[in-house]
Amino acid sequence: MRGLSGKRVIVTGGGSGIGRAVCERFGDEGAEVAVFDMNEDGARETAQLIVDAGGKASAFKADITDRAQVDKAVAEFEASGPIDVLVNNAGWDLIKPFLDTDEDLWKKIIDINLYGPLNMHHAVLPGMVKNGGGRVVNIASDAGRVGSSGEAVYSACKGGIISFTKTVARELARKGIQLNAVAPGPTDTPLFAQVAQGEAGQKIAEGLKRAIPMKRLAQPTDYPGVICFLSSDDAGFITGQVISVSGGLSMHG
Repeated sequence: MRGLSGKRVIVTGGGSGIGRAVCERFGDEGAEVAVFDMNEDGARETAQLIVDAGGKASAFKADITDRAQVDKAVAEFEASGPIDVLVNNAGWDLIKPFLDTDEDLWKKIIDINLYGPLNMHHAVLPGMVKNGGGRVVNIASDAGRVGSSGEAVYSACKGGIISFTKTVARELARKGIQLNAVAPGPTDTPLFAQVAQGEAGQKIAEGLKRAIPMKRLAQPTDYPGVICFLSSDDAGFITGQVISVSGGLSMHG
């Protein structure tokens, strides 16, 4: 894709799953990748995969819910050059009916899926403004567009991220900064296996598989193409948009 070679990219949650696949694709496109993850070993493994393939990458331990850790990691990466692209991919959920949840679970979901991306935006965007431009791709969810049984608080967070993306895209368009969101459907990742716990979670997971017109769960490799596209020069006039990658589970006009 045009314009990705030499760009400096941060991907949160890059230590596994979708994040790792995205990091590897950016590496293949010639970008320099900063792999952010609270799992430092996973981040290092991803970075090494990129380096072994001839790319350039570094790993950073960063819990995105901790603003001090975010600021430290961003400053370390930014010290060697400007940040061109931010991909907010890190997320977490536990499938459970809302009335069976409690405040501790709400807080964990909100901290990771809403406050975490807010921390990343607030740490990275000032540098993009100073440098005259940049790209942000936020990984939302179709749960934030149409709802998802057993994911009420997660859906609220992802709906908030979609609205936030559109609002900041309007605010910063004249600064040369473009923000877009990608909304995955159910994906075969370690997180999916983790969140679909218990009898209720398994029923929801099986129902989702049956509901997808393409009759399969997404794979992590289904996402890097659209994410890299939105970060490239080929998407130079696209901002404030949401693209579902869900095998047709939801279709929006």
